[in-house]
Amino acid sequence: MTRFVSRHKRLVTSLAVIVLAAAGVGLAVFKPWLLFIDETVDDEIPAFSVATASMAPSADASSTVAAGAAEPQGPVQVASGSFISHEHTTTGTARVLRNPDGSHQLVLEDLATSNGPDVRVWLSAGPVIEGKDGWFTAADHAHLEVAPIKGNLGNQVYDLPAGTDPAAWTSVVLWCEDFGVSFGAAELTAA
Repeated sequence: MTRFVSRHKRLVTSLAVIVLAAAGVGLAVFKPWLLFIDETVDDEIPAFSVATASMAPSADASSTVAAGAAEPQGPVQVASGSFISHEHTTTGTARVLRNPDGSHQLVLEDLATSNGPDVRVWLSAGPVIEGKDGWFTAADHAHLEVAPIKGNLGNQVYDLPAGTDPAAWTSVVLWCEDFGVSFGAAELTAA
């Protein structure tokens, strides 16, 4: 009987260790507490104008030439789109701005999504597809990782790498690396 009790204790102890290890790994991977923590960002959105056909980039792409008009003094919006929800409810507006020096910025305005583990901001060449079919689309297309997301709420401004051609990217995606899924995406339309 003593041998049976000893064996039973070892089995229970082994099972407890396995369950605790699995729970630890699950917590480390899923980070469920992030669903209850909001991180608000309030970057100052630059005052911008909307690009027109007469504000097309010049041959050297570092300045704009407006027919009979002066060069814009500030940023010009060259593309924008509204977020749709994928894995998580996501709303807000994405804008691509061209600065007078030819550099570009990505602005996420009034963003609202869930917090999550390892969420990245991507420019993607993939289409934005509504519903569950769109959750994984971005992974199948070329993308440019802009940065880890600063927060899940508010206004955010990201500098795009030098030489980024906004015309090459059709969407902005909030991509969760840990789960390989889009939280939400915005189809970019040229201004």
